[in-house]
Amino acid sequence: MTEARARPIDGIVIHSALTDGTRVCLRTIKPDDEERIRDGIARLSAESRYLRFFSPAPALPDEVVHRLADVDGHDHIAWGAICSECPGWPAIGAVHAVRNQPDGRVGEYSVAVLDEFQGKGLARMMTAALLVDCHAEGLTGLDVHTLSENHAASRLVHALGGTWKAESAGVAEYCLDVGAAIAALRADTDAPGVQHVFEQLGV
Repeated sequence: MTEARARPIDGIVIHSALTDGTRVCLRTIKPDDEERIRDGIARLSAESRYLRFFSPAPALPDEVVHRLADVDGHDHIAWGAICSECPGWPAIGAVHAVRNQPDGRVGEYSVAVLDEFQGKGLARMMTAALLVDCHAEGLTGLDVHTLSENHAASRLVHALGGTWKAESAGVAEYCLDVGAAIAALRADTDAPGVQHVFEQLGV
């Protein structure tokens, strides 16, 4: 990873609401969020952990959690969501883009949302913020690897204009064009939370 540096976008906290009215805030993930990430993973159902990490284990190895928190804003870009009306302001979702090689133009995309907040527009809101950040940092493409049975992830990828590349051993591979995905989300006027993200990021 490159050394973390100060970025104007790191100071932005996006306040919005899910489709059911639940108030949330989105911000970039920082290395000191490691414990919050660990708690969030523990709160995922076994099925959701399996779909995201390809393992239903209730706890991931420390090195995996550390990598998720090892965000520098360039080679590893990540945004997290917090429920701002829940006791303790818990983490409820996260999206990541990790470059395939330092300063490369292509990275790998991943997303996770706690079960009780799924289907309420959060993944698209976080992804909108992530894509804007990726574009600013020079990432032009994102690879997505998802279990073939993860229909929710497949629907999201298709909504972002993603294209199917290959499938092997039950894992489907897609690719996203960052600019095209931003355009697809911007055109989704039925997703006010997504539009709110773009407005607060000034794009």
